[in-house]
Amino acid sequence: MITLVIIVITGLVSVQAFSNHELFLRLRFNAYVTRNQKQWYRLGSYALLHADWMHLIVNMFVLYSFGQQVELEYRAYFGPIGMLFYVLLYTSSVVMSIIPSYEQQKNNPVYNSVGASGAVSAVLFAQVLFDPLGQVALYGIIPMPSILFAVVYLGYSWYMGKQGRDNINHHAHFFGAVYGMLFTVLLDKQIAVNFWELIKYKYFG
Repeated sequence: MITLVIIVITGLVSVQAFSNHELFLRLRFNAYVTRNQKQWYRLGSYALLHADWMHLIVNMFVLYSFGQQVELEYRAYFGPIGMLFYVLLYTSSVVMSIIPSYEQQKNNPVYNSVGASGAVSAVLFAQVLFDPLGQVALYGIIPMPSILFAVVYLGYSWYMGKQGRDNINHHAHFFGAVYGMLFTVLLDKQIAVNFWELIKYKYFG
């Protein structure tokens, strides 16, 4: 339910910003403006925006695909308060995934970033913790075990972030994913134990 609420809110704001450039400029992440004009809200508002329809659809599809399952896992582990933890997972990962970009770009007035990818990565990797042997489709086509997908995703995001060859914020993907796992483990270390036991049983006998 919470996942659907996030999708609806993000979708409504993103679609409105497609035709309202002033709104887009006001909400997008710009480290230079955030720092010098003290517009700290941009550390969160940028996740409500997307560059285009494809960007929005892909992010919301991935969130829909994995978010509801993570909601169920959080509730199973933590009871009713698990829903609050899930909200905190998503909202805090929006901020935490963009902090490295803020530090790197705070003196760069032309750097901008939009999209919920960092938070979506956090949710996706929380699900990897719960089900490392499940299947994830790379690019929606190539099925692979969740744990293998995680390794490929992290390696690719780190490498591409260092290269800086495109307009994708790969650092947000990487740090969002790592944060999603750390946040979940810090709530209950038994989740990490269960994760390792599943990996050990499957691959190391």
